[in-house]
Amino acid sequence: MASLIGYYSLIFGFCFSFLIILFSIKNCRDSKIFDNKLISLSFLQFFLVTISFLGLIISFVNSDFSNETVFNHSHTTKPVFYKISGTWGNHEGSLLLWLLVLTLFIFLFLIRSKKQSKQYRILTLLFQQIIIIGFFIFVIKTSSPFNFIFPIPNEGLGLNPILQDPALAIHPPILYLGYVGSSIIFSSTLAATSLNYISREWAQHIKQWVLISWAFLTIGILLGSIWAYYELGWGGFWFWDPVENVSLMPWLALTTLFHCVLVLEKRLILTSWVVVLSIATFTLSMCGTFLVRSGILNSVHTFANDPERGLFILIFLFCLIFLSIFIFFFFHKVKTKNTNSIFWFSKDTSILINNWFMMYFLSVILIGTTYPIFLEVISSQKISVGPPFYNKLIVPFLIPFLLIMTIGPKLKWIKSDLKDKSYLILSLIFSLIFSILIIKNLNTSFLANTILITSAFYLFFSTLREFFKKRLLNLSQNIAHFGFSLLILSILFNNIFSTEIITNMKIGETFENKNFKINFVRVEKKDEQNFKSIIGKFNIENSNGNIEILRPELRIYNQPNIMTSEADIKTNLLNDQFMTMNLVQNQDYFNIRYQIKPFMVWIWLSVLLITFGALITLFRSKYEN
Repeated sequence: MASLIGYYSLIFGFCFSFLIILFSIKNCRDSKIFDNKLISLSFLQFFLVTISFLGLIISFVNSDFSNETVFNHSHTTKPVFYKISGTWGNHEGSLLLWLLVLTLFIFLFLIRSKKQSKQYRILTLLFQQIIIIGFFIFVIKTSSPFNFIFPIPNEGLGLNPILQDPALAIHPPILYLGYVGSSIIFSSTLAATSLNYISREWAQHIKQWVLISWAFLTIGILLGSIWAYYELGWGGFWFWDPVENVSLMPWLALTTLFHCVLVLEKRLILTSWVVVLSIATFTLSMCGTFLVRSGILNSVHTFANDPERGLFILIFLFCLIFLSIFIFFFFHKVKTKNTNSIFWFSKDTSILINNWFMMYFLSVILIGTTYPIFLEVISSQKISVGPPFYNKLIVPFLIPFLLIMTIGPKLKWIKSDLKDKSYLILSLIFSLIFSILIIKNLNTSFLANTILITSAFYLFFSTLREFFKKRLLNLSQNIAHFGFSLLILSILFNNIFSTEIITNMKIGETFENKNFKINFVRVEKKDEQNFKSIIGKFNIENSNGNIEILRPELRIYNQPNIMTSEADIKTNLLNDQFMTMNLVQNQDYFNIRYQIKPFMVWIWLSVLLITFGALITLFRSKYEN
């Protein structure tokens, strides 16, 4: 019954799209004021999609195996929490969640944009409904979560065990809020471009949507990174996995867009940048959807393999890109005034230069992600692009990026100079000395690491000084930039100081080196609701005689019958002790992977700090610049 209600609610929601378009066109022609009926219709559309999504959730909770989606991704022994999260842990449910967020954002936009012009609001609504209709057709035609099967099975196939995790339960919805949030930016930018509505006031208005989308996308990526760290057993936070990359690309575009909007708000320049980046952000989000659901990516994150679905998204994406290009070339007007010229020594110039760096980083990631795909299509040759490619092309350009990021905020808008900026030189010298002291005793690349760490410390000390000297002035900027410097430093120290041991051990054996001793004490067996576990106990003794107990785990799930490895992690402010174990076939040995990962906590905290700094902008006080 719940699935049936969900299906018909989905159909009615689809019909409402055409009703909204009809009323929008009528209101645009016949009235001088915005008709609030459109807000009511938008709410009803969101309400119908919500009912549809709740119908799917209830079907999962009740284990209604007459629903094909429930049958394929759930079973009776699965905990209720993971039954609910399983709603969006599959292709069909995730697309319905996309649709839900699309309708939610346009409803919120209509409420929050009452001070904007009627034509702008209606045109934004129309562009958003085009996207919504496309997703409605996609869901109903190729990815319906309400297909029924008969006879009704007694048991389902179950959810992939690696998806049965608290972090991953909330990771997709938050990530989708970031992805789909970019649709409002896209629609409103096309509307503003069509009406020649781009202004400082519009920049202030659109900035909030850029920040909201950026914040959700940042937190979503963070949760995914944390999940991959402890669940997949890689022992790292980022592996340049293709699906990781397709989430990072719109994040880079959004970050660049935010800084361009700031310049637009201050000086009414970089309008072309704002339009192009608004289009690019949503396009990249859609590209990520296409790559994940087309089956052409080889990734642990990919949960769909259907070329028909991928082809539909690709065609829809090309239509949106064509519409965007048409509007940009035929309606976009660049406002040129002498007062809007750009000087070399100015804050806006530094932002523009770093924008180009960000676009370079984005291009490298885009090429690294898509090149293997095109190569396989053209020559049937399969290659993988890993960390060495990205590190070689990105890391050297981080140095000037960080330097400009340090100096730029100290400059004034329009025109500035470097008078009374001697502290910048002193900070650079101090950062260099500090970096040399850290690197000189390490068995690592002295010159490269010294320069890179110096650049990161330069940003770190400069923003720290600004925070204590100017207090609430430019607070959001200083917190975000300080968080970014902390992130870069944490990543660098994590890479330099990490330790890893991989060995085979059986119960009672001891592995020893000069730094620590690993004693394999015993294994314990437990029966849980939907899996059996084998838990190892290891005593880790360091050179000071301190003992830490780690308990990595193997889980054998009953539905589906899959074994997973669960890491045990002991965390403190300086480092993580990370351990996984796996069975060695036809032997009494276990494969043990023990890692010491420095500054992991600071990586997570720095991302939260960046997000917090950016969000302050939404609630900035009179003290902020």
